[in-house]
Amino acid sequence: MLSVASRHFDWLRQAEADLRLARHARDGAAHDWACFAAQQAAEKAFKAVLMSRGADAWGHTVTALLGVVTEDAADELVVCAKTLDKHYIPTRYPNGLDAGAPTDFYTRKDSDDAIGCAERLIGFARGQVEQPGGG
Repeated sequence: MLSVASRHFDWLRQAEADLRLARHARDGAAHDWACFAAQQAAEKAFKAVLMSRGADAWGHTVTALLGVVTEDAADELVVCAKTLDKHYIPTRYPNGLDAGAPTDFYTRKDSDDAIGCAERLIGFARGQVEQPGGG
């Protein structure tokens, strides 16, 4: 059986698959799901980094995971992480908003922003993942 740490490339591959799903959802005008998939993509990418280092990777807050990965993240990455964190609950649950369904509130701009943030965060995470052989 593979150790959890040895599965970090699987987590990174799934992050990239979630990002592809976010793009498809955006193109299909399912902007709530595009935003959620973008959040999931970034979350999984940072969990991949932590697993590659043999560290525990728990939680769903991208900002917190980024903070564990690096203490001196660029402001742009922190803003992106916070942007995506806002999409974790209200994109999926009607009680995350005062009234209406999530699908009523998310727009193409929201999708574009979330996907752009996920792309930047995954790009950063890819550079942090320890390659096979320690490189």
